[in-house]
Amino acid sequence: MSTSDTTTAGRSLIHHPDFRRLWTGDALGQLGAQLTVLALPIFAVQQLAATEWEMGVLTAAEFAAFLLIGLPAGAWVDRMRKRRVLIVADLVRAAVLATVVVTAATGHASIPLLVVAALVISAATVFFDVSHQSYIPGLVGLDHLVEGNSKLQATASVAQVAAPALGGLLLRVIAAPALIAVTVVTYLVSAFAVSRIRQVETPPHRDTRRPLRVEIAEGLRFVVHEPYLRRIVACTSLGNFAGAISGAVLVIYVLRTLDLDTAAYGAILSASAVGGLLGAVVAGRLAQRIGEGRVIPLSALVMAPAAALTPLASLSDLPAPAVLIVGGAAFGFAVIVYNVAQVSFRQRVCPPPLLGRMNASVRFIVWGSMPIGGLLGGWLGTHLGVLPTLWVSVGVMALAAVPVVVSPLLRMRDLPGAPVAEEPAPAA
Repeated sequence: MSTSDTTTAGRSLIHHPDFRRLWTGDALGQLGAQLTVLALPIFAVQQLAATEWEMGVLTAAEFAAFLLIGLPAGAWVDRMRKRRVLIVADLVRAAVLATVVVTAATGHASIPLLVVAALVISAATVFFDVSHQSYIPGLVGLDHLVEGNSKLQATASVAQVAAPALGGLLLRVIAAPALIAVTVVTYLVSAFAVSRIRQVETPPHRDTRRPLRVEIAEGLRFVVHEPYLRRIVACTSLGNFAGAISGAVLVIYVLRTLDLDTAAYGAILSASAVGGLLGAVVAGRLAQRIGEGRVIPLSALVMAPAAALTPLASLSDLPAPAVLIVGGAAFGFAVIVYNVAQVSFRQRVCPPPLLGRMNASVRFIVWGSMPIGGLLGGWLGTHLGVLPTLWVSVGVMALAAVPVVVSPLLRMRDLPGAPVAEEPAPAA
């Protein structure tokens, strides 16, 4: 009997041993990833004097693999044991970041080196993310998908709250490379935790494999032909494109334009992430109350107004950190509620043998837009300035909501494959 069979429909995943191991590994990996997200750009801006264009290239490199190898990665993952892929991806990321730490300590660090490191890490992350999302349904069962995704999203949000605040304080007394070294340890411990999962996977037999291009086409065809998934992917891709535009210049905006220090920047990220944590906690209940279909366009509508508070922070009479915190909290809440609903839907609606290729196809489209957005953000920041670049990002974010708002999703309570829920009775 598989591990997932030991968890009944009415029992929490807290009692699922293998999920606890995956959850532990995910928590440590998320903590390390958030510390890296904080430390690498600060290292590039403060110690390597990165320009707007160089930050755009670095942002593009962080997501380039999703565009370059995103599609075949799904077919490869469907042929592999997903637990093993997760472990190897953690070890690769630990090794690359250890190299960054060593070069920084010996005085050989440079922007090109960070770009190469980001490219390798992004390749490992492609395999990790595709395997991770494809692994959960078989590990916990379809009845626990929303709970499992909510718990993992909550973990990510906790890491987003704790890591920047801790990292911002540590950066007052240690250099950024020392903070990156902590990430190496978290990835190693994450790999160990995942290695203790006991569920036995049986990959498809070699005789059942077909040409790679045929298998890739099946995953992409499923995403393009499923009508609701097609709209969700369009929304997510445009939203990520907008986020990458602003992400290319955000650290420069905070540290140079607003003249805030690294501790303040860390505190802003942490406080902003509280919204994401709240979203992860209430996502399941919101989907039940509002409807899993409706919650997707409604949460998408919140994102652009929340994102607009970032450039408004430089124009408002209110303290800039306070404006950034409010905007970040609202944005984080909306994104996590949106993600829990749409990820659970696509995991449930997709046939299990196609999960890896479906997730890879989705990632190819929704994350593949980010390298392009990063390069555009760096170019706009160089030629138009940081503030106009942030406003361009807000405009694209508003357009991102259109595919799901102008669709049947806004009138739907239940999405295909979901248990049919009755409308809540009106209050007496």
